[in-house]
Amino acid sequence: MFDLKVFSRLSLLGLMVLFTGCATVQTPDERDPYESYNRAMYQFNDTVDRAVLKPVAKGYDAVVPDAISWGVSNFFSNLNDITVAINSLLQGKFSQAADDTGRFLLNSTVGVAGIFDVAGHAGNKKRNEDFGQTLGTWGAEPGAYIVLPFFGPRTVRDSFGLVGDMFTDPVMYVEGPGARNAFAGTRLVDTRANLLKSERVLDEATDDEYAYVRNAYLQRRQYLVYDGNPPDNDDFDLFDDQ
Repeated sequence: MFDLKVFSRLSLLGLMVLFTGCATVQTPDERDPYESYNRAMYQFNDTVDRAVLKPVAKGYDAVVPDAISWGVSNFFSNLNDITVAINSLLQGKFSQAADDTGRFLLNSTVGVAGIFDVAGHAGNKKRNEDFGQTLGTWGAEPGAYIVLPFFGPRTVRDSFGLVGDMFTDPVMYVEGPGARNAFAGTRLVDTRANLLKSERVLDEATDDEYAYVRNAYLQRRQYLVYDGNPPDNDDFDLFDDQ
């Protein structure tokens, strides 16, 4: 479950390309009152990633055929649809929750335990919902930005949401620590391997990688909480110079 710096990159790479041309911000930043600690923790996570996880991911990417890697990614994506469906329901998106549940059931059966994304090909798209977004929908403020050891960038709200995400993660309920760790480890390595090509967007984006990750993370979370329609105000433009 400990996704190291994968969370630093995974949490934002999906929309990062949209933000590549934006300006960097000046510091200090009122959203980041613990910046000194956060920068140190970000560096720690990055060091662990480069020393351990990235080399393993490169080996996985080199050895595992694309078809198998693709199936593994789909399998874990399908498991995540359980969390997505629960949070859709908690947010009052009843029709979406039904679609998410249908997607999971279809892929789990016809898609052979989710290895094949049959639902996606049928037009039932993959959604992104988690407990951090649910808390935001309920009116909870994001709170301070904070970088957690191993889990990467979060806000106070998303840190609480992480607990809910764990409780709805099917991998956490696999019997036996050996099997459970094997599932979690495979997911972690597969996720990191999928980022090997995409990470160059981050590496080339700015001289201050930490600030770029922070701003992209906060903007993406705001985007997700409001389902792509964030409030139209000056505070939302997180990349503008301050």
